[in-house]
Amino acid sequence: MKSNHIRNGTKTSSFGSPGRINHDSASFYSSRLYEGLPKDKAVKYVENPIPSEFLNKIFCKSSENMEELSDNSVHLMITSPPYNVGKDYDENLSLNEYRAFLKKVWSEVNRVLVPGGRACINIANLGRKPYIPLHAFIFEDMFDLNFLMRGEIIWNKASSGSPSTAWGSWLSARNPTLRDIHEYILVFSKGTFKRGGPKRRNTISREEFLEFTKSVWTFSAESAKQVGHPAPFPVELPYRLIQLYTFEGEIVLDPFIGSGQTSIAAIKTKRNYVGYETNEEYVDLAKRRIKDFSLSFNTPRLFDFE
Repeated sequence: MKSNHIRNGTKTSSFGSPGRINHDSASFYSSRLYEGLPKDKAVKYVENPIPSEFLNKIFCKSSENMEELSDNSVHLMITSPPYNVGKDYDENLSLNEYRAFLKKVWSEVNRVLVPGGRACINIANLGRKPYIPLHAFIFEDMFDLNFLMRGEIIWNKASSGSPSTAWGSWLSARNPTLRDIHEYILVFSKGTFKRGGPKRRNTISREEFLEFTKSVWTFSAESAKQVGHPAPFPVELPYRLIQLYTFEGEIVLDPFIGSGQTSIAAIKTKRNYVGYETNEEYVDLAKRRIKDFSLSFNTPRLFDFE
């Protein structure tokens, strides 16, 4: 005799709940813990086109004003902002000035993202005397712009070829120093957690989905010497985020595109890209690398090769 098995839903209790299917967490999210935080909203999905002459391009200008992009036109933003620590592309800004500069960019990102569009920020904390938790400041500024926090990914770089050795006082409790072997990838949504819009093709595999939804990712850092940029993230990083958070043919933005890693990942996954970079040498570098990858990838589409 065939039986129809129906699994009952679970509810949040004072001891939590191991089940997550049909889970009712309303009591948890209505608690005072969530007072004052940005809330998920019922918003109408709007998606405006980007003029074709601005698509698959890198603009040599500041992303503080992305006038080329329409409101509600980008599906995903991925970036690693300049760290303001004296590299040849940095400016010597105070922490408050640095945050104000980034906040202008995040505000523009908020404007151009579609409702439910995601913003992913790769950031490393800095210094030791004292330690500067940049990721915490970015949380605050993104909350202030009403972004919804989706989570954070720890990028474990322990397998990289260049080990960290800044251990402070050797074998002594006088002043031992923690050695960072990780960076953060902070993930936010605009206005609502779910994406709307027309039905498009998923390209993520079952194995990728199971791996990419973990909160710790382990893969090596990129060689600055090999890429030709002082702080490139590996293509693997934007590749995972693009696969997880977008559909085929959608638009990925990088407001600090550097050597073009996000563009390469977009081409690899059959997405469109837009990038911004103020350093003309890095714009030229990114275009060369995009051209080389596109030719080797045998893509039929036209990209910004000029």
